[in-house]
Amino acid sequence: MADEQQFIENGLQRAQIDEFFTEELGRAGYGGMDIAKTPMGTQIVLKAEKPGMVIGKGGKNIRKITTTLTEEFGMDDPQVDVQEVDEPDLNARIVADRLANALERGWYFRKAGHTTIDRIMEAGALGAEIVLSGKVTGARSRVEKFNRGYIKHNGEPAQDVVDEGQGVAVMKLGTIGVTVKIIPPGAQLPDDFAINEDAEFEPVEQAVVDADDETVEDLLAGEPDEEDAAPGDDEDVEVPDEDPADVIDEEIVEEVIDEETDDDAADADEESADDSDDEADADDGDAESVADEDLDEDVAEEAADLVEEMEDADDDDDTEADN
Repeated sequence: MADEQQFIENGLQRAQIDEFFTEELGRAGYGGMDIAKTPMGTQIVLKAEKPGMVIGKGGKNIRKITTTLTEEFGMDDPQVDVQEVDEPDLNARIVADRLANALERGWYFRKAGHTTIDRIMEAGALGAEIVLSGKVTGARSRVEKFNRGYIKHNGEPAQDVVDEGQGVAVMKLGTIGVTVKIIPPGAQLPDDFAINEDAEFEPVEQAVVDADDETVEDLLAGEPDEEDAAPGDDEDVEVPDEDPADVIDEEIVEEVIDEETDDDAADADEESADDSDDEADADDGDAESVADEDLDEDVAEEAADLVEEMEDADDDDDTEADN
């Protein structure tokens, strides 16, 4: 058999056994079970509010339960142990069954919910939540919630820390589902922290080095001691009076000045060339204007000569006509 199928069968068997205990031990205040497989067989630990009713007179009920587990569920040599619940108000399974029974007896859901959650918080719980879903008041289903304190809804703490139990109330209008979640007192949550006010700690002292007066004076004077002088200190070392960064090479300055002078001369030549070009253009324009004036005078003279010739021709024609 594959591992996946084995897991499914184990979970299904566990759910069926839990349902059997809920029906069989409802009046005894069934509060859950723990199943563990041992080399001697399967050990089952039952949690109940009234262990005497689970065991029965002379162990009659416990033997009946053992026989049912062996025959109907196929468990090998089941060993049933019954433990009493210390605080029933902190067991979500028992609280859910109590609330369902109260609703079946005719309690108003708001009164039953507030009373139940107040008892849970008075028992020392860090937080609790009650959810009623179904036809609580009328023909239409709805959900009612009652919250107190701090409750976790998801993540690993919701699975390991929160105690959850379900119950069912059978009413005339329909069934009402009851879900109870409780965080028991003393539960360790991931976001918990504590402040220890009585903690003792050693004070941290910063080491202070006392400087020698003579050494400080020597450092201020810029002269090392004779004993601490390193080899080679006797040689004279030339120290420049000025900062090298502030000293400018004269040759570089001269080159920069020459380059600026050449650039200025080149700009002057270009300006003079531009001026000469402008003067040449102006001279050409004057020559063209003079030529245009001479041409106009020649044309005028030719026109006058043509007019005189035409007049002379007309006079000759008139003379001939008279004759």
